[in-house]
Amino acid sequence: MKILIAEDDPVCRSVIERMLKKWGHDVVVVCDGLAAWQVLRREDAPKLAILDWIMPELNGPEVCRKAHDLLRQEPTYILLLTVKHQKEDIVIGLDSGADDFISKPFDEQELRSRIRVGERMIALQRKLADRVRKLEVAIAEVTRLTGMLPICSYCKKVRDDKDYWQEVETYVAARSDVHFSHGVCPTCWVKVVEPEMAQAGIPMPVLNEAHY
Repeated sequence: MKILIAEDDPVCRSVIERMLKKWGHDVVVVCDGLAAWQVLRREDAPKLAILDWIMPELNGPEVCRKAHDLLRQEPTYILLLTVKHQKEDIVIGLDSGADDFISKPFDEQELRSRIRVGERMIALQRKLADRVRKLEVAIAEVTRLTGMLPICSYCKKVRDDKDYWQEVETYVAARSDVHFSHGVCPTCWVKVVEPEMAQAGIPMPVLNEAHY
């Protein structure tokens, strides 16, 4: 996974970078908040970011707010690295859009565990985003039959938006998931089928309504 590290302390930055590479991650490293924001605003932004709270240009919460305002279907999961432990500070960080905290000095195993939590969340977000995209495509493909539909009072063909006359079945089937099966209603059986059978000399079957 591609992970962004934004940390102005060179020693801390180097330690985190070395750990992440050891765990098999692709790492993008910057040393201030503005550079972090420039990376996160790109379309190919890393899916996970570790941001120091106190940085030049923009601090961690400010970067979080900007990233959160992008309103992407698959937002970057942000870990805020901080020495702040007061409840008020945690509230500020979470309200800014951070997903989790890592306290300085941090433990290697804790960092790895929190990154794994982030990976699980990212996987869930991706599945949700895929479902949303599929739903949007499905909705776009469905054409609802609304408004006034011109229909011939004799042959019952309908006129489409290109001024062509079509059978009702053809028109509806092209614009929905409806499939037609054909039968004969009782009225048409008496008015049409029976006279045609009689004229052709075909014996008249005895039917009830279930056979129509």
